[in-house]
Amino acid sequence: MYTGIVAGVAPVTGVEQGDGILKITIDLDGFLEGIQIGASVSLDGVCMTVVSISGSNICFDAIEETLQRTTLGSLCKGDLVNVERSLKVGDELGGHILSGHVMGKARIIGKMDKGEGINLKIESPEGASPYILEKGFIAVDGMSLTVGEVSEGSFSLHIIPETIRATTIGSKDAGDMVNIEVDSRTQAVVDTIRRMEVEG
Repeated sequence: MYTGIVAGVAPVTGVEQGDGILKITIDLDGFLEGIQIGASVSLDGVCMTVVSISGSNICFDAIEETLQRTTLGSLCKGDLVNVERSLKVGDELGGHILSGHVMGKARIIGKMDKGEGINLKIESPEGASPYILEKGFIAVDGMSLTVGEVSEGSFSLHIIPETIRATTIGSKDAGDMVNIEVDSRTQAVVDTIRRMEVEG
């Protein structure tokens, strides 16, 4: 489990095609405390498992399902990813609970500077619209964010300077793809209401 409070960014140091998997190596210098094989790490909002460790270079295996559903398949050496270590008992919950199970990819369709912050307009992934509510939570590339305005097929986000500083979001432009995880509590409530309407 994660909170959506990104700890920082880390560079991709290697991408290698394996047998049905993509091996992604990240330099996690600065995020190594307690890391071991089998540990879970969020990379751009995707829950990944450590498979090997060589100094600060940590390797993860991405299977075909992950590559189809997320942006990890388009990573190249030198790219930066948002990093969050898994939640520990007693940790502060500063964002909202995330599983790291990305619902799908979405395209940024608009970007505008707003003072020191930025406003983004993002298309809603297929099937996600019922769960994206104004002032609700959403995770974009692993960042816990509050939804701004919602319109047919899209939603907007207002990004503060600290988020821009600590994550990759400031380097994204219109046309770029991001990973989306909807709020699980919102999804549960909406699905329950839908089911009651059908049964009623």
